[in-house]
Amino acid sequence: MKKAILDVLVFLGIQAAASFTVAAIWRVATGSMDMTVGLMLTTTVVYSVLTITLFLLAGWTQVSPTWLRTRPWVVLIWSVVAALGLVVPSTWIQEQMPELPNLVEQEFDMILKDRWGYVAIGLLAPLAEEIVFRGAVLRSLLTRQRPWVAIAISAVLFAVAHLNPAQMPHAFAIGLLLGWLYWRTGSILPGMAYHWANNSAAYVLYNFYPDPNIKLIDIFKDSELHVYMALGFSVLIVLPALYQLHLWMRRAE
Repeated sequence: MKKAILDVLVFLGIQAAASFTVAAIWRVATGSMDMTVGLMLTTTVVYSVLTITLFLLAGWTQVSPTWLRTRPWVVLIWSVVAALGLVVPSTWIQEQMPELPNLVEQEFDMILKDRWGYVAIGLLAPLAEEIVFRGAVLRSLLTRQRPWVAIAISAVLFAVAHLNPAQMPHAFAIGLLLGWLYWRTGSILPGMAYHWANNSAAYVLYNFYPDPNIKLIDIFKDSELHVYMALGFSVLIVLPALYQLHLWMRRAE
């Protein structure tokens, strides 16, 4: 447990150090400390790359091609299908919950509106977070805790590490699913595929519907019937995807 918490603190420390350093250099280079998309993107890219590099070089996350050599394309495909199928249900559930403070709404708005924001949100963030929270945190917890206890703890740490109440319930739920993928396969690749698809869908949908306050009912032209039809259709995607993952996922021998 101590090792897992230390990994999270290192992750957060890298973010804080990168934010301070990039901001200081940005101020010297531009003479301004105004919040700009360039500053936000640079900070995100820097701390993601530093996180990936440190955790891999230090051996806190062990990466091996063994599982990939089993040609697990079916698992990766169903991971993506599950992520896309859960977009509407997870959005609907969030809408039913009490509204929580969104402390980084402005920053996300700036990043998601920029075409280079996809590099940070769609590519680097899933890679860095899977390396830390599944490859290091959950791997450590699984050596000392029962699987579902370890998965639940890692999901809590994943949610808290977002430091944004509005994201925490969704991050916790996804953390449980990502933890299951890692536990069953011993690889961060299924989680990376899921995480990539989830973040990519968020990026695409935000650019189609840039209003942060938009609801499903607005997207479906004020028709509750269409919302429930979309939910039903999504369930018909998610349940087979999870079942197929259950059937196909296994560790490399």
